[in-house]
Amino acid sequence: MTVVKRTLDEVLKWASIVLFAALVVIVVWQVVSRTLGSASTWSEEAARYTFVWLGFFASALVFSEKGHIAVDFLVRKQPLRGQLVTAVLAQLSVLAFSGLVLVWGGLRASTGAWNQQLSSLPGTVGLMYTVMPLTGMIIAFFAAYHLVELVRGEEPPYPADVDADDRPAEAEVRMDLPERGQVNL
Repeated sequence: MTVVKRTLDEVLKWASIVLFAALVVIVVWQVVSRTLGSASTWSEEAARYTFVWLGFFASALVFSEKGHIAVDFLVRKQPLRGQLVTAVLAQLSVLAFSGLVLVWGGLRASTGAWNQQLSSLPGTVGLMYTVMPLTGMIIAFFAAYHLVELVRGEEPPYPADVDADDRPAEAEVRMDLPERGQVNL
């Protein structure tokens, strides 16, 4: 499971880099062509869909790294068992969201728009919408991965704060995780 996660992380990283570079090139071309007086007919639509795909892939990558914004002030005040239960519930919620909204809803949106042609690019709107179920499956995998790691005790419920200078010394990050296999929900 770890090998698959690392591979997906690498693929998402490079896909995000390539999509970002393509977005920059497309937008620069759009500006240059408008400045020269003959606006490009395809660049606005290409930039829009490139940005959408970049957003989905990058958000999946950030989810893999547990880098999304989290307001966990109250959760961190709980004992370790409460933090673990909260983290498990959060991963189950993400799993449900990615399955229902991204995969199922994305498949419905994609199939519903499959025959609708893009206005200035070859292809269909449905093809562009396939990013939703694709990243939904990836995020569901990451949620399942983090869930397994939490239950095994191999991953802390909430990672250590990066900025520890603002907290009193007695509130330093607790690494009193139970040994592997000793977590009881």
